[in-house]
Amino acid sequence: MARRASFQPQTDPKAPKRPCASPDCPAAGEYRAPKDRALREYLWFCLEHVRQYNAGWDFYRGMAPSDIESAIRMDTVGGRPTWPLGRLGGVRLDPERMADPLGILRDAAPREKRRAPPRAEAPPELRAALGLLELEWPLDPATLKSRYKELAKRYHPDANGGDRSAEERLKDINRAYSLLRQKIGRAEPAHAN
Repeated sequence: MARRASFQPQTDPKAPKRPCASPDCPAAGEYRAPKDRALREYLWFCLEHVRQYNAGWDFYRGMAPSDIESAIRMDTVGGRPTWPLGRLGGVRLDPERMADPLGILRDAAPREKRRAPPRAEAPPELRAALGLLELEWPLDPATLKSRYKELAKRYHPDANGGDRSAEERLKDINRAYSLLRQKIGRAEPAHAN
């Protein structure tokens, strides 16, 4: 069985011990501490002095805030360059060449967006608007437009002699129509079977 190497270099046990880098300390320097930000040179201390040194050492001391941010971002990826996921040189996967032992991709290609089946009931965010316009779900744009025109004529202030309640009702109808028109425009048309 191979023995795992320590992160510290192995030294000859018979060689004389390094002295502690702290002045006037007679103890051996058994613990290393970084000398600077490059982390290539080290100082050797006894246990007591390495704790003192590490408590006062700050890797980011003297760096501008933008440099600190850059260093932190590089540390999150281990200092290696990164690329966005799914963009490996613009290579497209060929579904014919992909192994699919479980048959997961049998019915749909991996790049196809799977569509949800049409809903039988209205989405919760549209129910109030549908109730205000007295419409049923599913809804097509032509039905929505004709119902809006009918209600707009009925509640227009000119048709109601300037009645404030009719004007407020028309504002609500306009908001409901706008919301439904946005959602219906993005919704898929229902397919007849």
